[in-house]
Amino acid sequence: MLLFAVLLTPLGAQDSPFACNRTALTAQDRKRHFDELGPMLRTLVKSIREVPDGYEFQFASDPATYRLVAEWAAGEHLCCPFFDIDLRQEREKGAFWMRLTGRAGVKQFIESDLGKWMSAVDHGAQR
Repeated sequence: MLLFAVLLTPLGAQDSPFACNRTALTAQDRKRHFDELGPMLRTLVKSIREVPDGYEFQFASDPATYRLVAEWAAGEHLCCPFFDIDLRQEREKGAFWMRLTGRAGVKQFIESDLGKWMSAVDHGAQR
């Protein structure tokens, strides 16, 4: 009977709401994520590209920046589980990108929640 109920559940019915669940992080992790990493990364964004279901943020491709972005992404995955987060380094010392995407509505959430990141970058250079 349980299998039947699972099969009748519409796809996406278990999707988390578009809201940051700050309690998914410990107090210490919240401070690091929101008060330290977020503002720091905002200053490190080199460019932004809009994609159909979200945005890509370019950062310097040095190891220290990669570690900071990866740490932020791990925290973001906990408090905003509706994001698809991809970190990509292009070959031959190419660009380093963090891609935030997801289901319908995620793009608008990014625009609202990460607006400071987006306004910190020259919009003429992002597309």
